Amino acid sequence: MLKWMIVSVSVIVLDLVTKAMATNALTYGVPVPVLPSFNLTLLHNTGAAFSFLANESGWQRWFFILLAVGVSGSLVVWLARLKSNEVWLALSISLVLGGAVGNLYDRIVHGYVVDFIHLYYADYHFPAFNIADCAISIGAVMMAIDIFRAESNTTNTSGRVVSSVDTETSKH
Repeated sequence: MLKWMIVSVSVIVLDLVTKAMATNALTYGVPVPVLPSFNLTLLHNTGAAFSFLANESGWQRWFFILLAVGVSGSLVVWLARLKSNEVWLALSISLVLGGAVGNLYDRIVHGYVVDFIHLYYADYHFPAFNIADCAISIGAVMMAIDIFRAESNTTNTSGRVVSSVDTETSKH
């Protein structure tokens, strides 16, 4: 489990360092063009993903802190219970855990999450995000892929899980 915790801590450190750099180098709300369709723009998000509940009176901060603590604790327990061969799932959980803790830190210390990656196309602007959000998104997609991979396996009459490749091989 140590190697997976190292992955999570690496995400946390990278997230917090980039947020500190953005906070020190950027002026709030002023876009800095980097590439076509990509700006660095310092923003503070008091809500959840895509600023969900950002305009509430402040109760959402404590709600999201409690939610992040609960989810993070559950992810640590899940990670500890994985078999050593469940590498893909362990990596995905580690990414989500690191991202959740990175954003949790911001909520506890600042009362908001620091966002600075700003993508857009023409007049469509994707909500600003950060490294923690990237890790959470990548980890979530990896978990979804893991679910679909698991569904592609079938169980034979003895209860042994057999992949469709094993079934085709045994016919020959």
